[in-house]
Amino acid sequence: MRRLLGAALCLFCLSACSSQPESAPQTATVDRDTLTRRQKDSIVSTLRVLPGAGVVGKALDVSDRAGARAADIDAQQDR
Repeated sequence: MRRLLGAALCLFCLSACSSQPESAPQTATVDRDTLTRRQKDSIVSTLRVLPGAGVVGKALDVSDRAGARAADIDAQQDR
């Protein structure tokens, strides 16, 4: 009985280590990460459970303002 149980356990472990079947879509690993770094940072800034998460939101705001200011300067130089 113990040998049968041991053999079944070994077969179960070996089957868990087998490779993916050929019919599995190859794009599964690509579709996993579809958010941009900015989107991820925006999500993190709304989490209350992370200490300092609000600072991430403030940094994003400062970055947006600096980008807008640079765009204004570029627009003035093009005139």
